[in-house]
Amino acid sequence: MRELAGRAGARVLTGLDASLSRHTALRALLRLPVPDQPVPTVIGVDDFALRKRQRYATVIIDAVTGDRVDVLADRTATTLGAWLCEHPNVHVVCRDGSGAYAEAIRRALPDAVQVADRWHLWHNLAEAPSKRSLPTARAGGKTGPPPREGKRAATTRERWRQVQICSIAASDCSRAPAG
Repeated sequence: MRELAGRAGARVLTGLDASLSRHTALRALLRLPVPDQPVPTVIGVDDFALRKRQRYATVIIDAVTGDRVDVLADRTATTLGAWLCEHPNVHVVCRDGSGAYAEAIRRALPDAVQVADRWHLWHNLAEAPSKRSLPTARAGGKTGPPPREGKRAATTRERWRQVQICSIAASDCSRAPAG
């Protein structure tokens, strides 16, 4: 019941002839005391949406067992830094590419090792420039990002230009004679 919570927990209870609404089931779960567990030395930190694009929180998990250790009310560096200061036995933090989390960890636990988590590594790899666009740039194709306005569009155009320069330079280096 504890793992299912809300609607799924209410359905299981109905099957056991103990009818409760999902709200009552959640209230009963929230009244249960949370057992005190020592904070692990290897943790994972990530943010999640409580309400998409409006409200976010931070979850801290035991990176070895996958058990939830704590949930912080927001995803700011200040909140995470305060939590880490209260738990100085953390030695390794597995996190996403967030600069705010990196800074919080650096300030609160300067000796802790920061590592990238597997999901974000794969996600970033998938978003890397595809192999299909690089040969077009080497062949002198006129492809590029669609014209747009604003700061984000300007940043995208600058990154595109850097990729084009790097790919052309790489193709020139591969044709240069060795020696």
